[in-house]
Amino acid sequence: MQPFCENVGKILSKYDINIQGLEEKVHTLEFEGDDKFFGAFEQSFIKKGNFKAIVKLNKNSALIQLDFAITATIELTCDRSLELFDEEVEVEEKYIYKFGDRHEEITDEIEMIPYGAATINIAQHIYDFICVSLPMKKLHPKFREDDIDEEGLLVYTSEKEEETSDEPKEQEIDPRWAALNKLRMNN
Repeated sequence: MQPFCENVGKILSKYDINIQGLEEKVHTLEFEGDDKFFGAFEQSFIKKGNFKAIVKLNKNSALIQLDFAITATIELTCDRSLELFDEEVEVEEKYIYKFGDRHEEITDEIEMIPYGAATINIAQHIYDFICVSLPMKKLHPKFREDDIDEEGLLVYTSEKEEETSDEPKEQEIDPRWAALNKLRMNN
């Protein structure tokens, strides 16, 4: 079990950013990953794929803002035919690290890190952003044109509906109700 953990550590350490001593300005960083990257995550439903991430890091004395621009090609299995196909993904997201006295996740997009933190690792963020951008229903491109959700369709026709006249139509009345109606009218 130990070699696997060491191997995962080596793979994910490529996504460490040394923030200690980093100048307070905008930095542009590039990261790439392949099947090994996705295999490093437990419970990964992505087995194969590759990505390129361009991260703009804006550091100041109070926080670090990361702007992610990720393009990826992920191999998915079609829910309908079980065929493998490549899904193209483009993601633009933001993440903020605020400096504070402890480590705490404030929201999904904001995390507090201690003032003396030397590095941040963005591997989990890249993985999460890619996973969230994948479609819920994984359909091979050849089925996408055929798969239209009919419940959401609006149907328009050019045919005119039968015109209704202003004359009230006589309704057929059940003979039992007619007899009761006569009794009511006589009272």
